[in-house]
Amino acid sequence: MSSPFTADAVDAIKRHMNDDHADDALIIVRGLGGRPEATTAVTSGVDGEAIEFTVDGGEQVRVAWGESLTERAQVRMAVVRLYRDACHELGIPARGEH
Repeated sequence: MSSPFTADAVDAIKRHMNDDHADDALIIVRGLGGRPEATTAVTSGVDGEAIEFTVDGGEQVRVAWGESLTERAQVRMAVVRLYRDACHELGIPARGEH
């Protein structure tokens, strides 16, 4: 699949997600990726249509953005949206929400 993001951008996004947002990735996988029992989720790919995670050390799970992304700057807001949607789906409060 073609990606609007350069390889360097994808690597930077994956590194940032894995270093700073591993817990958020797991929430996204549990709430939107169809794997409520998952114990780990490592961001393994990003393209214009979805973000991909390696779940529990093996299975690949893609979670669609819900829209086509064309610029790297869109990724942050798309991840935040997925995180909030996943929290809602799981019935847990998102950070910053009371």
